[in-house]
Amino acid sequence: MAVYVGVRGFVECDTGQLAELKRIIASPEVVRTYVGGWGFPAVHHNWTSYAFYGAGVRESALGDVLDMMRVVARIPPDTDACHVTGLFLVSHEVDGMDEWQVRGGEVHIRPGRPDHRYLDT
Repeated sequence: MAVYVGVRGFVECDTGQLAELKRIIASPEVVRTYVGGWGFPAVHHNWTSYAFYGAGVRESALGDVLDMMRVVARIPPDTDACHVTGLFLVSHEVDGMDEWQVRGGEVHIRPGRPDHRYLDT
């Protein structure tokens, strides 16, 4: 029986970084299996852009999704020296929840917060 991991969250960036994110997920630079999990608001409000991700991922492909997030995290800073930032909750059917924090050009993995465990029910 396959084990699945729920990956859901968002990144925050400027419009130039958003264009780069869209270029990345359309390129062969990342494994294509789960790029369809990305979603983008139809209307841009004010100065910050957001992109959302949600997918039920086979455990065996979770490394590919993490690699994709690492490529996204390395998008160059904007003109104000701000990197792409974001937060993803990663819920493993067996091993529980982790957080993937996108900041400073990297993905930092931390144990999930106990008060987010309600999302796993």
